[in-house]
Amino acid sequence: MIDKQTFKNQDLVLKVSENVDPKIFDISKYEAFLDALCGEREYQKDAIRITLRFLLGQQYKNIRELAEENYHQNPKLQEKYSSLEDFYQNLQIPEKLSCTLDLATGTGKSYILYGLARIMLAEGAADQVLILCPSTTIEEGLTDKFRLLSTDKTLKDLVSHGKGTINPSIINATETIKKGDICIENRHATYKKTKSAIDDSLIGKGKKTLVLNDEVHHVYNGLDQQFKKWKEFLLDPKFNFKYIVGNSGTCYIGDEYFSDVVYRYPIGQAIEEKQVKSVRYVAEDSSGSEDEKFQKIYDNHIQNKTIKYRKIKPLTILVTKDISRCKILTKKLIKFLFEKEKISPEEAARKVLIVTSAPENKNNIPLLKEVDDQNNPIEWITSVSMLSEGWDVKNVLQIVPHEERAFNSKLLIAQVLGRGLRIPDQYKGDQPICTVFNHDKWSSSIKHLVEEVLEIEKKIYSYPVTKDKNYSFKLYNIDYTKEPFITNVPQQKEFELLKKGYITYSSQIEAVEKATTYVRVLTGDREEKKTLIEYKMFSPEETAQEILNKLKVIDQDLGTTYSKKFTKEKILEIIKKSLRKVGEREDWVSQENLQKTLQAFGVARRPGTKVVRYEIKEQGLVKLSTDDLKKVSLGVGSLRRDSTIFFDDDSFKTGEEKDQKILRELLEDETLLRSSLYQVENKYNFKNPCNIELAAYAPEREFIKRLVAEDNAKSIDAWIKSPDVGFYSIEYSWRKGEHPKQGKFNPDFFIKKGNDILVVEIKMDTDTSDENKAKLKYAREHFERINKMQKEQHYCFKFLSPESYDNFFYELRNNNYQLYKSKLEADLE
Repeated sequence: MIDKQTFKNQDLVLKVSENVDPKIFDISKYEAFLDALCGEREYQKDAIRITLRFLLGQQYKNIRELAEENYHQNPKLQEKYSSLEDFYQNLQIPEKLSCTLDLATGTGKSYILYGLARIMLAEGAADQVLILCPSTTIEEGLTDKFRLLSTDKTLKDLVSHGKGTINPSIINATETIKKGDICIENRHATYKKTKSAIDDSLIGKGKKTLVLNDEVHHVYNGLDQQFKKWKEFLLDPKFNFKYIVGNSGTCYIGDEYFSDVVYRYPIGQAIEEKQVKSVRYVAEDSSGSEDEKFQKIYDNHIQNKTIKYRKIKPLTILVTKDISRCKILTKKLIKFLFEKEKISPEEAARKVLIVTSAPENKNNIPLLKEVDDQNNPIEWITSVSMLSEGWDVKNVLQIVPHEERAFNSKLLIAQVLGRGLRIPDQYKGDQPICTVFNHDKWSSSIKHLVEEVLEIEKKIYSYPVTKDKNYSFKLYNIDYTKEPFITNVPQQKEFELLKKGYITYSSQIEAVEKATTYVRVLTGDREEKKTLIEYKMFSPEETAQEILNKLKVIDQDLGTTYSKKFTKEKILEIIKKSLRKVGEREDWVSQENLQKTLQAFGVARRPGTKVVRYEIKEQGLVKLSTDDLKKVSLGVGSLRRDSTIFFDDDSFKTGEEKDQKILRELLEDETLLRSSLYQVENKYNFKNPCNIELAAYAPEREFIKRLVAEDNAKSIDAWIKSPDVGFYSIEYSWRKGEHPKQGKFNPDFFIKKGNDILVVEIKMDTDTSDENKAKLKYAREHFERINKMQKEQHYCFKFLSPESYDNFFYELRNNNYQLYKSKLEADLE
């Protein structure tokens, strides 16, 4: 079955009817109160109005009834959920007046909670309000804000016409909850083993209690057993709660949007309306080592501090996936700071705050309240991704996800972005920019996820279908096993590399400008920023001493006398000669050349060393079918860049109806690029077993255009574009610098021509990397084995680049393809 289509989150928001009898509930009585509470933030007022219509309008007994009404009226919900019953099963608390409000972090969710609490109490619909938070940090922040708002006489006067509680007390669960109280507590107070006043105060009173859940995604995701207990509390029949409202800026269960959202004010809209900061992230970055990245992050931080945002003390947050990595990163950051700023390690440590759930870091969490203060020394915060909530910190202007796993889902991206969204009071009316310094190799996936967090896009799918003519075919792969064997490594002769008297150094530079390209969310504007990267340099004397120390360790370990043969003076002479050989001055050595020197003097091995190696053996052939191709998808937003959908008349008759519908909609979209859609006019030239075919970038598009051209299509029987992972993979290995690397790759295309299978890997014209050389070598050997193991098909492997496409297809039409070798393939040889 085809996976569900991805929708815009806004398509899934449940609409609450405006048909409310004013005799039952009249929101207009509270409009002056809403104006005083929310000011010009109309979205906050809308969220309160809609929620109160749902809770008090008496049109719905529970969220299930609202869901049913919307399901029948909203075709998008019908597309997402196969049946009404399927929709019901996705509701978290279906039998209660339960709903969620989705508002971007930094947009003032606490004002909405306060407005709901005061009006529900004033109306007499609730006798008391219980607000539950995922942490003590959030609890303390909400308590302070609610107490401040409760001192506002104007707000009190504007609800005084209500028939219920006008002046509630703000308490926590250490006190008995009485009629007219707003009790703010963290989740621990709901657990059976925790002593709190909740049980005694609220048993049997649930129908007159409004429960507000802050950061409700914790409840629904069940992130651990403790959060699951929170949901069990909400459903406990001894309380029988009637009104349950949650809010969150990250309404995702995994990557799926909540099914009970009644109001949404998304990050994208908040950025566009300048309610929060704008965001930019890294698209391209030329830095390599961790030290270079630290320098770029530091450069951004100093620019924020001294130029862009001088009115405040800007903060940088570094996010890791777990506590152990957070501790390691913190130590590295402190070391970098005291070396860079030439301060003591103690002074550098005072600038860095680590915030995790580890016992030794627990006392740091309250310190977050003070980090915005100009007189506070903290400028850098290290944390774990899932612990990033509850920080009401406004001065965050740079976020560094240190590993991909800290930034690889919609939930995490929404959370991490949320840490940097609040605008400092000093810049109200302006729109500061928060920089997300991610690794550029994640940029494509981050771009995709950021786009989905801001506004989810539809996807169209390619998969095998039944056509008039059968274009499916069989392929052979090999089942390999790895068998270990032990081999001797002979002792290398004493520093044989030094017989020539010098080491092959590379040219040295003390500093160089390196560029990073950032992309602004929403606008897509690109900005290149250059940072002067400084490299560590060492004197020849320091280098010689380090080598001598190493030789003494080797002598002690192996009983050799290398340190006597290579005195410090002799080592120094070798270093200076090596520098002269590459035209460098003799007064300093780069870190790269220091490593080369250490490697040159590190070749001694114990005699008769035994190592385990692996021999790859083929076990037999594995038969695959193109009918087994897995679904691959394309976000329609990528059609506005460099992607293309290839289709024919059959594409509107085969496959899932929703994919046919999206294709028709795309054809009517006049804003798309010409290259976005390519219709094969004669369906018999589209000799592909799938409903459509997808090209992610221009080289693929140009190759497919030639495959479906009539004169070429006549010369072949069928073809497929192989998925990037999972269908047909070939193992290979190569060396990256000094390190052996193992990998798998999936060839891009399989073309059937009679009994011949042409296997094509596509690269750019000049991509002659060592990795591609290894792919060529291992793929040739792989297909030679297949040709020897069976006679049914003959496989030819080809490396092609765009400059060779026309030549390749010329030889294909003339049946000379077996001996054809592209320029790229020759260069790789």
